[in-house]
Amino acid sequence: MKTVQLTQPDDAHLHLRDGVYLKTTVPATAKQFARAIVMPNLKPPVTTLDALIAYKARILSAIPAEFSFEPLMTLYLTDSTTPQQIAEVAASKEVTAIKLYPAGVTTHSEAGVKELTQLYPVFAAMEAYDLPLLIHGETSDPTVDIFDRERYFLDQMESIVQKFTQLRVVFEHITTQEAVQFVLSASDHLAATITPHHLLLNRNHLLSGGIRPHYYCLPVLKRRQHQEALLAAATSGNKKFFLGTDSAPHTVSTKEAACGCAGIYSAHAAIELYAEAFDRAGALDKLEGFASHYAADFYRIARNTQQITLIQKPWKVAKALPFGDEIVVPLWAGDSLNWQLLENRE
Repeated sequence: MKTVQLTQPDDAHLHLRDGVYLKTTVPATAKQFARAIVMPNLKPPVTTLDALIAYKARILSAIPAEFSFEPLMTLYLTDSTTPQQIAEVAASKEVTAIKLYPAGVTTHSEAGVKELTQLYPVFAAMEAYDLPLLIHGETSDPTVDIFDRERYFLDQMESIVQKFTQLRVVFEHITTQEAVQFVLSASDHLAATITPHHLLLNRNHLLSGGIRPHYYCLPVLKRRQHQEALLAAATSGNKKFFLGTDSAPHTVSTKEAACGCAGIYSAHAAIELYAEAFDRAGALDKLEGFASHYAADFYRIARNTQQITLIQKPWKVAKALPFGDEIVVPLWAGDSLNWQLLENRE
């Protein structure tokens, strides 16, 4: 039986939700990841240090005793965020990064940023205190085609990285060939996360033969040529690209609706899904750097020392999983994966 041993990975982009849902999402992530950068787009969003500390406590209380897991917390950037607030959160050591959502681009982004240039003093403070900026890189202009919104955001992204040359920026969940090239052309202060679903799927999977609501996410799945560019970047061994699942669960009732929610749940089998994509590309030897090393290096935290083991043994993903009082349909539901996590890590 073929096995692959990895330094235990980190998830650099994760939605855990809140309340009763933490009983599903936290154990699913903790069984495979040592740490995860937790997104703040709750309802209401996590915009203050007090709210962040309280949310972290709720996450910690949901970690099963058999797992060691550390949530790395982020603060939600708004038009009213001030440089003084940045100084406060930097001093607290509770905040790993600040998350920027252009207003209206995705789930619970209504309180996001409407005009980036007005926040330049905040970016300057983040640069001074070495707090990374995580950007959902899509334009919120409703006149721009949904498949082009990431590409149209590149001008704004370029303005930020050129003006704040020492600010560490993560271009979150990139989806296009143009975004890959932009990251490659920028300094080492710019990195990008790539999701498992954008490596394994393209817009044909979403739309061909009927609409599949559980494949609907934002940024939306793109053409195959973009999927291939992402796979080439992820498997290249370039330290600027690293794992970020963007696992974002919604109940079946909110996905299979007249106006379904955007988000794909992948935390149930995240590292197995990435192994599937890397194996198909003949690049399993590149998985450890992408999954376990590059994010830690970018965030200037120690690499994990514990190990996980993947075994090449087909298994079928459940068609649905418990999620609060309802169910969630996970990525790859009802289909087989060729790799699975050996959960005994001794």
